[in-house]
Amino acid sequence: MWSEKYRPQNISDMIGNEESRSSIIEWFTKWKKGTKPLLLVGPPGIGKTTISYLTAKQFGYDLIGLNASDVRSKSQINEILTPVLGNISILGIPMIFIDEVDGIHGRGDYGGVEALIEILKEPTVPIILAANSDESDKMKSIKKVVKTIYFKPIPPRLLKVYLENILRKENSQLSPGSVIKVIDRSNGDIRSMINLTQSLVTGFNPQTEKSFESINVEDGINAFFKANSLDEARSVLYSMNIDPKLKIDAFYSSIITSNLDNSTLAKLLEIISKVDMLYGKIMKTQNWRLLRYLNETLIGLYQNNERIRYTQYNLSWPLLNRIRWDGKKIKSFSSMMAKNLHQSSSSFITLCFPYMLFCMKNKKLELELEDTFDDILEKEIESIL
Repeated sequence: MWSEKYRPQNISDMIGNEESRSSIIEWFTKWKKGTKPLLLVGPPGIGKTTISYLTAKQFGYDLIGLNASDVRSKSQINEILTPVLGNISILGIPMIFIDEVDGIHGRGDYGGVEALIEILKEPTVPIILAANSDESDKMKSIKKVVKTIYFKPIPPRLLKVYLENILRKENSQLSPGSVIKVIDRSNGDIRSMINLTQSLVTGFNPQTEKSFESINVEDGINAFFKANSLDEARSVLYSMNIDPKLKIDAFYSSIITSNLDNSTLAKLLEIISKVDMLYGKIMKTQNWRLLRYLNETLIGLYQNNERIRYTQYNLSWPLLNRIRWDGKKIKSFSSMMAKNLHQSSSSFITLCFPYMLFCMKNKKLELELEDTFDDILEKEIESIL
């Protein structure tokens, strides 16, 4: 990705927020035991994480990078941070960097903020925190024991110069109007600007204005499997700016209903399974930085395959799983129907039952079952519908 390829290697390579960067360098220069930690506040993609890593490198610290999800509880704080404080690591003097610290608050906070504040009050090593916002009550508590430095969105004129320099190095170009639209959409987020530019230059239909709009699910899935190259497929994937779970469900339902041989189907479903596990981990830990790996895992589904076209189940994937595993009467019903249709219960539940439910819901199908069984099944189906 260009955003990684052109990530600044030195502090002087960064653009914008000159005063903020100077304040950070001054803080490092004067740092001594007991110096207040830094809190960097500003929108994502403008260099808070990058400058933390670069300054640690420049001043000879062994940076230990953490996310809010790593220090959400008091026990995690003690387990991860306490051994670091005051100790010399194998590579040198440690420095602690905690990203997205504003994500530490909420229902998932089990004493993490209070334990972190105690460490921030008497720091024995350099500590830098980064946050997108400092407006929550718990962030206000953290701000009392740190020095806050604010980062502002990068001005459009600087973004234009920076973007044109990247395009020149890549021997690529965008029209002046396209450059302006890319910069406007990025809202001062350098990473977003670079990713969008790469998508337009190397990807799906870059010469049209449609490229600036999010591709809907149906067009995106169909374009993905019609792409002539991996780069084109990747650009389509990044242009599908929809909820990650909806994206996973769309690929799943499209693949499972396509006429694929068992080997190909198993391979693609294995990738879908990995993506779903990744998303589950993100939801469980609230470590949203892992989302960057979701599309790069989904790209493993790519193959120029005319057999795969967008198909949407009437029911979502999570609901399909609930149907499959919940309800004794539904299991009994699926076994009976599977036997009559000469297929497995799993195949019936996955492929046939959603459409049967759709017909029943819309009064297009009535089942002639024993009254007692029918009543019980109807109640379970109603709970699902």
